[in-house]
Amino acid sequence: MRRLTFSASALVAGALAVAGCATAPQRAERSPEAEAQLARLLEGKVAGQPQSCLSSFRTQDMTVIDERTILYRDGSNRVWRNDMLGPCTGLGRPGTAIVTRQVSGGTLCRGEIAQIIDTAAGFTTGSCAFGDFVPYTGAGR
Repeated sequence: MRRLTFSASALVAGALAVAGCATAPQRAERSPEAEAQLARLLEGKVAGQPQSCLSSFRTQDMTVIDERTILYRDGSNRVWRNDMLGPCTGLGRPGTAIVTRQVSGGTLCRGEIAQIIDTAAGFTTGSCAFGDFVPYTGAGR
């Protein structure tokens, strides 16, 4: 019976070689319609510093761009953009709703889970987590 021995450096080198073969998942391309809608809604606005949380009162006027991007209107001059951490399957389709359980009391924060519910059938079609909230404000204001 043969006995195999490996050094720690050989194991690390092997693990790195295998990891190097793996590729990160590619982000889905945004449709031309969604890209045009996003550009139109952000036109003339400048991105500010990303925020980890957004007050829930600012999340009432929501526009879904696609399965990974949501905009929240905050008055006439500011829009908050959230790029979800992974696509939310079904987000924005007719007959669906986004459901969140805000654990941070009055705020929606990065990492909180959103579930997409088919409102007719009453079951979950997908889920994902919120990313940072980026404010876009009209220039010069």
